[in-house]
Order: sequence, then C-alpha cells, then structure tokens
Amino acid sequence: MTDTSGPEEEAPPAVPATPGAPAGVRARRSRLRRAAVGAVAVLVLLLLVNAFAVQPYRITSGSMENTLRVGDRVLVNKLAYRFGDTPGRGDVVVFDGTGTFAVEDTGGTTVSHVLRTAGALVGLAEPPGNDYVKRVVGVGGDRVTCCDEQGRIEVNGEPLTEDYLHPEGGDARASTVDFDIVVPPGRLWVMGDHRADSRDSRDHLGRPGGGTVPVEDVIGRVEWVGWPADRWAWLRTAHG
Repeated sequence: MTDTSGPEEEAPPAVPATPGAPAGVRARRSRLRRAAVGAVAVLVLLLLVNAFAVQPYRITSGSMENTLRVGDRVLVNKLAYRFGDTPGRGDVVVFDGTGTFAVEDTGGTTVSHVLRTAGALVGLAEPPGNDYVKRVVGVGGDRVTCCDEQGRIEVNGEPLTEDYLHPEGGDARASTVDFDIVVPPGRLWVMGDHRADSRDSRDHLGRPGGGTVPVEDVIGRVEWVGWPADRWAWLRTAHG
C-alpha cells in the first residue's frame, strides 16, 4: 500500500526570547510598583481622613498650659460639630482666626502654602494660615464677666470652677483683664488656660464681634493628646 502522507513536517525552531531584564529583576520591579501604588493609596486615604474627619496638630505656644504643652501632638475631631451639635462651654477647639484674631490673608496660594497644607494634614508641618487652639468659655447668649470677689469668671451670674488653669504664681484671679460681655448668637468667647500667656478674646474686645469667634470658623474639637507617649490623654469637657 502506497504511503501518501508525505514527509513528516518538522517543528519550527524555537523563537528566541526578547532580550531584557532577567525574570527575577522583572518580578522585583513588579513588587516595587505594587508597593508604590499601595503607598500612594494609603497616603490618599490618610489625607482624606485628615481633611474631613480627624486632623493632627502640633501645639506651638504655651497659651493652653498645662492642659496642652508646647510640642504636644493632638488629634482634632473635625466631625464633632458637623451633625447638629455646636461647641459647648469647656470644649477645647481649633478655629480659623482669620478676620477675628488675625488680619485677613490676601497673599494668595503659593507652592509652599500647598506643601505646608499637605504636611499639616499628617502632622509633619505647621498648618498655614491662622489656626488657634482655645477653650470655649461662653456661647451665644451668655453673659461672661470677670471677675467676682473671689477672682472667678462668671457665666450668667454663676462662677466657673476652672481647675484646668495654669497656676499663675499664686495669682487667684482667673484673668487680670476685667470684662463684661454678652456673646452674640452664633459666636463664642474663647480663652487660653494659661491666662497670663494667652492672646484670646480679651485682646480683641475692641474689634467687631467684641473678641468673639463665629461658630462656623471652628475647625473641630481637640479630643486626644497623642504624643509624647507620657502625655497620652483624652480631653474632658470642663463645664456644662
């Protein structure tokens, strides 16, 4: 019987691999790319959380001693007053003092401003602008006066027990500046805990608003001292 299948076809020669990096190098590069993408994703998430929920701040002055000390890193709850609640007496808050405690900034946005903003969101730089940390002493409608015969601040005729105040070298008065003000609706009377080392509502009595701060300028409530480790603490509301 005649074989009509023809000669057996030979397999084509192997195609040479494209010259390039060894497989191990390519695998390492792939891992590095995945790690970089993961790090960027984590950074973006962290920035979003800091921008809208919780933001770290570094304390740079002694105006809130001994409650907050220079160098403390604190966490500010930016959602504390976003769902109907408003700042209450005794709350320690961060607010934007532009236009009330500080002159309006008309210099525009610069690259350094943007970089500082990004660094501040993760606690690596000082926030740009005019952010202040103070304690709320009076809210809208309160009459805040200083001082009674025992040197105490009164709110609506009731003396405050301010056990958080920095000891002023034996000075029993809660303030060396006398004042008597009714806080306008929607505004706050704020003071530092170290009254002798704090520029606060008392220093702006002659300005529009009588030294008070608009509630809408409040960035959030300071709730936790996170660093240094021996300073870990939750901040309590001092008085209702």
